[in-house]
Amino acid sequence: MQIAKVCGTVVSTHKESSLTGVKFLVLQYVDEQGNLRPEFEVAADSVGAGINEWVLVSRGSAARQSPSSANRPLDALVIGIIDTVSMDTGLLYSKREEEY
Repeated sequence: MQIAKVCGTVVSTHKESSLTGVKFLVLQYVDEQGNLRPEFEVAADSVGAGINEWVLVSRGSAARQSPSSANRPLDALVIGIIDTVSMDTGLLYSKREEEY
């Protein structure tokens, strides 16, 4: 799994029929210091994440192990909304602090 920040959405009215009803998010990955990395990825959302939230992302074949993503052509799936991230150097992220 990786940590990413939701920075946008993707709307696609014409797509593979198994993806009908799937919400897509644009994610930017976060490094171990909490800085945004230059990589972006589009991922399906299984948890209802929103813009600016930090999320857990499952990638590759693991992204298809969830009941909501089985038999769908997905490479990345948002599987959790992060509340806090703590490192040995202290608190890296807190959703609560981002709300203010």
